[in-house]
Amino acid sequence: MSEPLLEVIGLAKRFEGIVATDDLTLNVAAGELHAVIGPNGAGKTTLIGQLGGQVKPDSGRIRFAGNDITVLPIHRRSRLGLARSFQIASLFLDFSVLDNVALAVQAHAGHSFRFWRNARSEPELRQPAQAALVRVGLAQRADVPASALSHGEHRLLELAIALAGQPRMLLLDEPMAGLGPEESGRMIEMLRSLKRDLTILLVEHDMEAVFALADKITVLVYGRAIASGAPEAIRANEEVRRAYLGEDDEKGA
Repeated sequence: MSEPLLEVIGLAKRFEGIVATDDLTLNVAAGELHAVIGPNGAGKTTLIGQLGGQVKPDSGRIRFAGNDITVLPIHRRSRLGLARSFQIASLFLDFSVLDNVALAVQAHAGHSFRFWRNARSEPELRQPAQAALVRVGLAQRADVPASALSHGEHRLLELAIALAGQPRMLLLDEPMAGLGPEESGRMIEMLRSLKRDLTILLVEHDMEAVFALADKITVLVYGRAIASGAPEAIRANEEVRRAYLGEDDEKGA
């Protein structure tokens, strides 16, 4: 059996006595969509911040593609092929959709930002940016300002920005947040298409999306994994049902 693409080993993080991750261990295989679920305060966003490099763990190790990345800065993780989206999108709203993605390509390539120069005029930036927009279905919106996009389109643009560096693995923090039913369906189909080519770790509250997409699910409660396995096993796990899923999710998820 080949080693996992991502390994989290004994990860721990505390904030002024509050336990965010507690001796957390999990593995994500190459090609897997691995969902992390849990109630508010379970430590999901802290976990994804530690994986992405925004949060420094107190102890434990993180390995990606055979490399120990525990203390690597964000840009080094990106160069190895690890990309993160955020729960709240951070976009240049006055720039065009294509400019936003071209600047992400520029940053991944290690060039300094030159906001006075039109990034769209550089073929080495424009071409991969266009490809990322095609992949998320925003090619027809390339020339409009990011401010003109709907909330759902903002989520897709953020996904295109994460794809701009051609990553091996995506860390997605609640991509369904704030989406209506139609937009949620579109995002689920988008993630289903991406999982054919990429490894994905998905933090998400939308149980319909999680059970529609996940190959494996890990459940966090107070920073500790109480269960990890196939969706069917998680759905049937009594401890998980008591801690998180509840009767509504039992019927509808």
